[in-house]
Amino acid sequence: MKYQETLDFEITFFENLLEKRPNFTEALIALGDAYTKKGRFQDGLRIDQQLAVLRPEDSLIQYNLACDFSLLLDADRSLQALHRAISLGYDDFSFMDKDPDLEFIRHDPRYKTLASQFDKKRK
Repeated sequence: MKYQETLDFEITFFENLLEKRPNFTEALIALGDAYTKKGRFQDGLRIDQQLAVLRPEDSLIQYNLACDFSLLLDADRSLQALHRAISLGYDDFSFMDKDPDLEFIRHDPRYKTLASQFDKKRK
């Protein structure tokens, strides 16, 4: 099975599962990831926003929101979500500095400012 077909299968599987259990967080996480890999960024954002309501203190969900907004070229909201993710404990700075989903905001001077605010955590 080709990669795109596998993604289509996963999306259909998780969408069907979520019809029966709409707040099944593990399925939501998997579906959001599949949407993003498929290039369906707006759908991925919708799922991650739902997850943020279900798990408001989850740093990884906030990080994923930052990625969604960056992919949608919304620097303000991306940086806001990234700040929240770091404040909640996200600390994989080496990944953050090379994550292709954050490529757009890494060119924004506010990204460097945000990163420098957390330099103590970055070491």
